[in-house]
Amino acid sequence: MAKDNIETEVKLYVTDLDVVKQRLEKLGAKLSSPRILEQNTRYEDSDGWVASSGIVIRLRQDNRVRLTYKEGERTQGQHGSSRYEAEVEVSDFKKMETILDKLGFHPVMTYEKYRTTYELDDAEITLDEMPYGSFVEIEADEDVIGQLVQKLELRDAKRMPGSYTTLFKIVKQNLKLDFNDLTFENFKGIDVPESAFNTQ
Repeated sequence: MAKDNIETEVKLYVTDLDVVKQRLEKLGAKLSSPRILEQNTRYEDSDGWVASSGIVIRLRQDNRVRLTYKEGERTQGQHGSSRYEAEVEVSDFKKMETILDKLGFHPVMTYEKYRTTYELDDAEITLDEMPYGSFVEIEADEDVIGQLVQKLELRDAKRMPGSYTTLFKIVKQNLKLDFNDLTFENFKGIDVPESAFNTQ
């Protein structure tokens, strides 16, 4: 739902997604995509230029396949952060992997989430079950984000800066984890308290 290729969103840490789901349904939100496992692969080039520039090149598969480019610099607003994003749907995950490989990009990490997507007030609201916790993302114009945070009674929810992979790096450091992929299998049996997201 990026407007003019600028994605503006807020990410909120929550302990109970079912409560948020009930609030969304009470407000008349439309379920645009039922809960689905989403698998993502991030790519780098041989010189490490992608990560060092803060750029994201991502191949995602859920009920469709999408290639995404995000620019590194985030602009922080009152209710959310913004960055440039361009995304295109492709027909074949494996063939797109091959194309990226031929262009000199290689996979550096895989991450998973279960995502349920709603639409309300010209916003896209996702309920995300990550291997390390539950989150609500609201993507919309800044003023709409602020209004929906109020409507969904999420004023006191902890705002999380950065991407899920950035949060993963913080959690890895705080919990002294040594694996590279953000998967449910890797986090099996690991307790992740809210304090694990604190920066040192």
